[in-house]
Amino acid sequence: MIVRIQSEGQYQLPSALLDDLNALDNRLVQIVASGNEGEFAAVLGQMLTLVRHKGEAVGVDELVESDVLLPAPDTTLEEARAIFVGEGIIPG
Repeated sequence: MIVRIQSEGQYQLPSALLDDLNALDNRLVQIVASGNEGEFAAVLGQMLTLVRHKGEAVGVDELVESDVLLPAPDTTLEEARAIFVGEGIIPG
């Protein structure tokens, strides 16, 4: 699975980690709805750390379509309100 972190690049993430990524996505949907900015930043950080540490960076010279697009690390809670709605950003 190819995951893009806005403002950073793409990572090849093992599909076995989709459930972990989806669990964090579901938490973010709840946190955005509750408006807890501190918790939002912490869980978004966990999501990005998972991708960075468990994924393998895709070379900048490679053109591959992203399966999942994650927000930039500096995304605010207000900006996230437009992103983390309904079932979140992870398909399925």
